[in-house]
Amino acid sequence: MKQACLLLLPFAGLLWVPLYNRMDPSLFGFPFFYWYQLAWVPVTSVLIWCAWKTGKRS
Repeated sequence: MKQACLLLLPFAGLLWVPLYNRMDPSLFGFPFFYWYQLAWVPVTSVLIWCAWKTGKRS
């Protein structure tokens, strides 16, 4: 169950578009809308790894 909660975080963070539908603050010239989504790529990778490590082994 703990693994499912970890894997739901990226969905919650990216499906609620009004949360990041804005231009400011920009980072290296990229509007917030783009770099927020791009920041989720490594975060999601870490969350998947954590879910894998805490999962049951058969």
